[in-house]
Amino acid sequence: MKRPAQVVLLALTGMGLLHAALFTDLYLRYVKEGLRPLLIASGVLLLLLGLAGAALDRTDHGPDHEHDHDHVRENTHGHDHDHVHENTHGHDHSTAPRIAWLLFLPALSLLLYAPPALGAYSASRATAKVVKKQKEFDPLPAGTSPLPMTLSEFTARVQQDRKLDIKGRTVRMTGFVTPAGQGGGWYLTRIIFTCCAADAQSVKVRMYGTDALPANTWVAVTGTWHPQGRLGTKSATAALDVRRTEQVAQPVNAYTDDLPLTPS
Repeated sequence: MKRPAQVVLLALTGMGLLHAALFTDLYLRYVKEGLRPLLIASGVLLLLLGLAGAALDRTDHGPDHEHDHDHVRENTHGHDHDHVHENTHGHDHSTAPRIAWLLFLPALSLLLYAPPALGAYSASRATAKVVKKQKEFDPLPAGTSPLPMTLSEFTARVQQDRKLDIKGRTVRMTGFVTPAGQGGGWYLTRIIFTCCAADAQSVKVRMYGTDALPANTWVAVTGTWHPQGRLGTKSATAALDVRRTEQVAQPVNAYTDDLPLTPS
């Protein structure tokens, strides 16, 4: 890869980062929302480096530079022929290896084609997120039905709340459909980033009482805990008897376990 191509690669990568982080929400497919300023700064830096490299190349190929080359050739004409032969027939280390051309693919993808978001396929293989241990739980608000709840909170209530406040309560959760594999059934799923897509973890709640929609369909489900195991202990299964399923739009920031929108 010649120097002009390296300059173009820097500029394309910088523009790709700025496109994903500054003008769109595509960056949320790869990293947490809090890393957006760093992506913007990186994009600006790469773009400036590319522009600076282009300016230097233009200066190096100017008339004065050509005159300097002619002067050097005149001064070195009388040098030992063997020394010149050695330098002109050695390996050229001024260019990057050919495989570096592959770097154009991710740079162009940020501008032209964004890879699909992580979904059911990744969730079925991602590490299960460990639900945080809690000794005490605040009382659930009375009179709210269905009760908006995250998948993580529902799992923690089912397996850790010794007061059994979740028993008989109608809850509402949102996520996407992940097939349960052999035997049918499905999970309501959320993928959560700790930092970026490389450390993605999933939290899943098994659904009972309704057929699964196609994988990766975002839904809001309403129902009550499916009795399986001893409520308030680790033996209890995070599962829901579904009373209602409603297809919803995928949220902009899909890689968090946020509360569902309350129905209007």
